[in-house]
Amino acid sequence: MTQSSRREFLGKTAGTVAAMAAVPAINPYWTSSAQGAPFASQDRLRVGCIGLGGMGTGDAHDHNRFADIIAVCDVDANHRERARNDEKIGKGKAESVEDYRRVLENKNVDVVSIVTPDHWHTKIAIEALQAGKHVFCQKPLTLTLAENLAIRAACKANPKLVFFIGTQQRSDRRLFLRAVNMAHKGLLGDIKKITCGINGAPTGGPFAKAAPPAHLNWDMWLGQAPKVDYIQQRCHNDFRWWYEYSGGKFTDWGAHHIDIALWAANQMEQGTGPVEVDGSDCTHPVEMKDGNPLMDDRFNTSHDFNIIHRFANGMEIHVTSRGDNGLLIEGTKGRIFVNRERITGKPIEEQWDKDVYGDAELQALYKGKPHEGHKANFYRCIAEGGLPVSDVYSHLQTMNMCHLSAIAGRLKRKLKWNATTERIEGDDIAAAMQARVQRAGFEIPKV
Repeated sequence: MTQSSRREFLGKTAGTVAAMAAVPAINPYWTSSAQGAPFASQDRLRVGCIGLGGMGTGDAHDHNRFADIIAVCDVDANHRERARNDEKIGKGKAESVEDYRRVLENKNVDVVSIVTPDHWHTKIAIEALQAGKHVFCQKPLTLTLAENLAIRAACKANPKLVFFIGTQQRSDRRLFLRAVNMAHKGLLGDIKKITCGINGAPTGGPFAKAAPPAHLNWDMWLGQAPKVDYIQQRCHNDFRWWYEYSGGKFTDWGAHHIDIALWAANQMEQGTGPVEVDGSDCTHPVEMKDGNPLMDDRFNTSHDFNIIHRFANGMEIHVTSRGDNGLLIEGTKGRIFVNRERITGKPIEEQWDKDVYGDAELQALYKGKPHEGHKANFYRCIAEGGLPVSDVYSHLQTMNMCHLSAIAGRLKRKLKWNATTERIEGDDIAAAMQARVQRAGFEIPKV
């Protein structure tokens, strides 16, 4: 997703959040200062921000409302120095470091915000938990199916730490929460099909190889990924269009819309998921062999696809680049379409949910917490305990489907998925793609 689309979405939902009644303080930790910040100055937590590109800067500005940012980290010196001197981030006082491990070693850091390229998320997040830090991490959380298992194990080993995912659609009362509630209340009947329109990845290349700029530690940026020559389009902004570092649209918009689809269909518990994934209808901009691109100088994630996930109960979820961006949720009684601009369909026009969508329903969706802004929920959970609305465990179910979409599409065939064992069965090549070899010195810790 682009930085502008994220900001537009948050701007449109801000009015809804602001209109909510003020929540009374339940815990002394959850207080209001004279400036209107959710925490009093003596209560404010201390944050280390790792990754300060466009999205990282926006998230840091949000964290600043609730906590004091005392450390900024980025392998790009320009990013970290800009953030250090930003009056809504480092304020000229934060420690500025290139190596994220210095942030995790800082005993004064309570919370770590991870907004790096996707292939760094899991390693930093696990090490942050092991260092005793609460974690905010942008989506998509993982690079592989194997990383899903590692993250879950690390979170279960550290149950007192809050782990929050940046899937902000989960906080949108006007659109996405209304759609999920309508499905949960049975107003649409049995859910038979959900179509997730996530658009296709851009195509481009060949791109020129060059020496990395002096302000960028290219070797550190690559991390666990293979050592390759620097290409500008492999790095900032465009990294997600390379399978080496991300999953293209499957993990970009997929992490948002598949998440809402599974939530609406009550398929978020461990052990749930599809039984078959059909990637036959998937095209890539480069030639592939056994799921791997044969060219190294151009974008390689899919730009045209319709991946079909079939569930044991007969439901299908289609993940497609075609049609409108958003979700079409179809049940035996009715259907609705929802995206970041609108929610439509006969059930909406006739307000089928007028008597079953209020504060009580929102609180249920928020796992017993009051509905409020996305990061407000994160900091409330740190103060009070409990799972946040964007919890790690349900997000891993989403990531299973995102990665399965990519693997099936890269191989252009059907896969059998055992949701109980979380293994691809009957296809050795596909099963091998559940994990990746990590470059020496950048291995993810064993949990």
